[in-house]
Amino acid sequence: MTKKTESSLVFWVFLAPVLFAFIMVMVIPFFLGSYYAFTNWSSSARVDGGLRFVGLQNFAESFRDPAFLYSFGITFAYTILNMIAINVVAFALALLVTGELRLKNVYRVGFFVPNLIGGLILGYIWQFIFNNAIPSLGRIIPVLGFLANPGNLMLSKNTSALAAMIVVGTWQYAGYIMMIYVAAIENIPQELLEAAKIDGATPWIRLKSITIPLCAQAFTVTMFLTLVNSFKQFDVNVSLTSGGPSTMLMGQPILGTELLALNIYNTAFISNKLSVAQARAFVFFFVLAIISIIQVYVNKKREIEL
Repeated sequence: MTKKTESSLVFWVFLAPVLFAFIMVMVIPFFLGSYYAFTNWSSSARVDGGLRFVGLQNFAESFRDPAFLYSFGITFAYTILNMIAINVVAFALALLVTGELRLKNVYRVGFFVPNLIGGLILGYIWQFIFNNAIPSLGRIIPVLGFLANPGNLMLSKNTSALAAMIVVGTWQYAGYIMMIYVAAIENIPQELLEAAKIDGATPWIRLKSITIPLCAQAFTVTMFLTLVNSFKQFDVNVSLTSGGPSTMLMGQPILGTELLALNIYNTAFISNKLSVAQARAFVFFFVLAIISIIQVYVNKKREIEL
């Protein structure tokens, strides 16, 4: 056995377990799910005459459902706002902890810690804060008395509940994104910044002309991560709002903060429409893949311009 053959064999031996797990957990379920999206698959399919092909019926039913259409729209709105909030806060924190700040390593750890908390637990914690802690603060401090009004609770209205989800998402994920920005900022040659400072460039000019352009690759990565994370948000949505409060669309009552992932889950396990939910998951994957490819392409093109 040659050395090259031996190296190749070792490579495949170490790769095989991971490759096997990936195929079993990701590839096969994806293709099975794609097939089931075009059938009448459900827990009662066997009773109803067996599994049969129904074409685009599940997709047509999905796009006639006001709840699914609303979930699509609210997911897009949440994704855009959440991306902006997370990246702005994360970049500001990165600038803070890479500056001349005492105990900056402690602050880095502190800002990163919320990312270690599970989304379900995080949602319940912030639900308590929004429903109990903030109103209690309003009862204690007279100036903030309006916070004690049940009608002013953040989770009582659709728009404020969506804002609450963005607050929680930013609090959880900004520290993680911050670390990517920190790595990019610390990789900037200090000679450039020092030369610009000697030439009289203000902090804003140095930020706009040096720091941001040299962090272009980091922006591509962070925008992709926050896009995907926001679009497939599920656990915080379940624990913080459970999709509520309710609203009306096209004459039907629907959940006002039900994002697309939660809508798919409810369709499958609450309404027992497994094939319809699989069709929605197929659309979800297709749309997210297209948006992600476009986002990466635009950011890569922007990197060259910067």
